[in-house]
Amino acid sequence: MAAGRGRRSAVRRSQERLRRAVAAGGGAALLLLLVAWSAARPHVLGAAVLAGLGGAGWWLWRTDRAVRGADRGWRRAEAVRAGHRTLTGIDTMSGTEFEELVAALCRRDGCTDVRRVGGSHDNGADVTGRLPDGRAMVVQCKRYAPRGTVASRELRDLLGARAHFGADVAVFVTTTRFSRPSEAFAVEHGILAVHRDHLGLWNNGASLQSLLGVNGSGQGDRRHRARWKKTYGT
Repeated sequence: MAAGRGRRSAVRRSQERLRRAVAAGGGAALLLLLVAWSAARPHVLGAAVLAGLGGAGWWLWRTDRAVRGADRGWRRAEAVRAGHRTLTGIDTMSGTEFEELVAALCRRDGCTDVRRVGGSHDNGADVTGRLPDGRAMVVQCKRYAPRGTVASRELRDLLGARAHFGADVAVFVTTTRFSRPSEAFAVEHGILAVHRDHLGLWNNGASLQSLLGVNGSGQGDRRHRARWKKTYGT
């Protein structure tokens, strides 16, 4: 019986030593974690702050881009509405007013350094500037009666202006049509020939960039030319 009590006492002592060991081990582990946290806390907090700042910066950047994009779209729509004129209204403009209109359309479409240089010593250019992609352009403007046509010699003059100004792109804008030889000349020499129909599209909101690949084409088939003749008498 005494032996049984001795065994129970020994078991209790073993259990007590185990609890003390666990408690001591847990305390040591907790102390180690506290020491490690104290050493790592500045780095962890710094990383958290940087992550927060980065997230806030990214959100502000995205918000700014969205606002700027919406603003550009609104400004372009306003410019189209404010500058909207009928072709009949354009027909009544003076030559200088027509050049100013073309310059305004170029600015509306994101062209930079746009200047009207038309005059007696314009060296074959009425408007100069740069396309949104940075290429230099030179523009010749001719406000002719719709029943007329643009002759090839006038496009040759524009080629000379392109060389004189060192431009990459030459644009000829008119309120009438191009003759077949002048249309072929424009295609051959890479001149953007904006005739009356395309001027109407440009004036109504189509961008200059969307016209760059046209290169004088699109003056219509035989039926279109018949309607043109019936309307304008030529």
